Amino acid sequence: MNRRPNGARPSRWPRRLALLCTGLLLLLLGAAAPAAAHAAVRATDPADGTVLRTAPRQVTLTFTESVGLLTDSFRVYDPANHRVRTGAAGHAPGRPDTARVPLPARLAQGTYTVAWRVVSADSHPVSGALTFSVGTRTATAASTAPDTTENPATAALYNIARYLAYLSVALLLGTAAFVAYCRPPKAAPLRTPVLAAAWTLIASTAALFVLRAPYEEGAPPTQALSLAALARTATTRPGELLLARLALLLLAATVVLVLRARRTRLPRRATLAVAAAVSVPLALTWAAAEHAAAGIQVPLAITSATLHLLAMGTWLGGLAALLRTLSRTPALPLSVPARFSRLALASVTVLAVTGVYQSWRGLGSWQTLTDTAYGRTLLAKLAAVAALLLAAACSRAWTTRTAGARTRPQVRTTTPARIPEPATGPPLPEQPSPPAPTPAPPPSLPLHHLRRSVLVEAAVAAMVLALTTLLTSTVPGRTATEAAQATATGTADAGIPTASVTTIPFDVGTPGGRGKVQITLDPGRVGTCSVQAVVYGPDGGLSTVPELRITLTLPARRIGPLDTRVTDRGGYWAADSFTLPLPGTWTMRATVRVSDVDQVTVSAPVRVAR
Repeated sequence: MNRRPNGARPSRWPRRLALLCTGLLLLLLGAAAPAAAHAAVRATDPADGTVLRTAPRQVTLTFTESVGLLTDSFRVYDPANHRVRTGAAGHAPGRPDTARVPLPARLAQGTYTVAWRVVSADSHPVSGALTFSVGTRTATAASTAPDTTENPATAALYNIARYLAYLSVALLLGTAAFVAYCRPPKAAPLRTPVLAAAWTLIASTAALFVLRAPYEEGAPPTQALSLAALARTATTRPGELLLARLALLLLAATVVLVLRARRTRLPRRATLAVAAAVSVPLALTWAAAEHAAAGIQVPLAITSATLHLLAMGTWLGGLAALLRTLSRTPALPLSVPARFSRLALASVTVLAVTGVYQSWRGLGSWQTLTDTAYGRTLLAKLAAVAALLLAAACSRAWTTRTAGARTRPQVRTTTPARIPEPATGPPLPEQPSPPAPTPAPPPSLPLHHLRRSVLVEAAVAAMVLALTTLLTSTVPGRTATEAAQATATGTADAGIPTASVTTIPFDVGTPGGRGKVQITLDPGRVGTCSVQAVVYGPDGGLSTVPELRITLTLPARRIGPLDTRVTDRGGYWAADSFTLPLPGTWTMRATVRVSDVDQVTVSAPVRVAR
């Protein structure tokens, strides 16, 4: 193997590979479909799909956590798809988790559609729709979910900004911990990435604040600079936390500039105290705006999330700082990677403890690991963390083995030359005493193998950060399960059993080949029920398809698939009689054929009550 001579410029392929991985992750986050928000509907009044004898005076939605209202949170459409004039939406007295909107005094008979959009307590918008009928159910022309839930451009920009914020704060926290604890011989190589991370964090935080209003409302990014939108964002809790983050960053930058201008160097303990005073509140601006801000045990959850973020930044950001140091230092002392190994071990311990708690809090049961998007994303993150731990263990073992081989006592001694004694004559003059033993130079690492190992760790760490970003945008399994159970067991005040309405999106991958299927089981409980299905096209209007097949399977009891045998009724598909034998979480599969050769099968869970 050819070795790079001393003094040669380091190879640029690690930097190019890191930039390539970061770019691919940003494209993945930007192109990903919008994730589900974290507040879920616990109950509605009227219940979804209910037929009422008399018109209701208001529509009330109860969520699993407190929600914030937007300027246009509720839109009600009559059977002819005309918008109904309603009163101002608001919260129920003393109930921040309950939103309601007054309805007109008189409503004609037919099916009405209510589209809603609110902001959950953990700062993510959530939207949906429900239907109710007055007197009789009609074939309404209204779309149950008007296509204004997300703006792809706004969602992509917002997700990219969130990932860049996570990445930059990890680099800042990790580099500070690396310099303070591992004490590299030169900190100058880390100055450029620290400045880049600081400016990236400031820019991404400002972008999140500007994009906050259009992200909540599902509007295009061109509305981001509206003064009214910015003013409204500043009065919300997510906006206040983003402004607090900006203030902390600007304050820290001012302190650093003043110290550099005065050429003042703080003692090590004072530096650590200042870093802790900035990093802990900075981490709190994330913890108070994500999963920990809603649900059970909020104070403990916020503390756990803060420690989790600090440990994550220390480990992954310190890993990036070690990689940068390895690429810029010809001979690195053994003490630097050895100290980082101990720092990483402490960070992993904190991550394990806080991660177990947060997983329990978010999942609620083992079944949600595979039945919910949150659980599946968490499994993917655990797999990536396991790979990262394996790579870190290899680096730690190699470093320990090399350090042990190079730190054994080594002494350079000089063997005196043998001087023959003369047989006769005067004795020879005394020879000078041999020189004292010379200690071996301090051990340093051959960086070739360690640099490759750390580069692999950094690449996996970037994937862990991406999965963490996606995980914070996914509805927790506990919340999804509670909402599904509440929806399945709810009943309307009129005493008529609640229908189960499930909307499943589909995409066959051809132009105009996407849409959604709304499937109603009436009633959604054990026994005989009717099945109605309506197909909506990409524009949200009714669509006709040549074939539709709907089946239900109960995996827990190994029952099914049971074919509902729906038939085309001219604009919608229906089966007058279908029997659900057992309660539980069924898997509903819909096979939609949009042409002679294009079809797709999609599925969704359906809770069937007793």
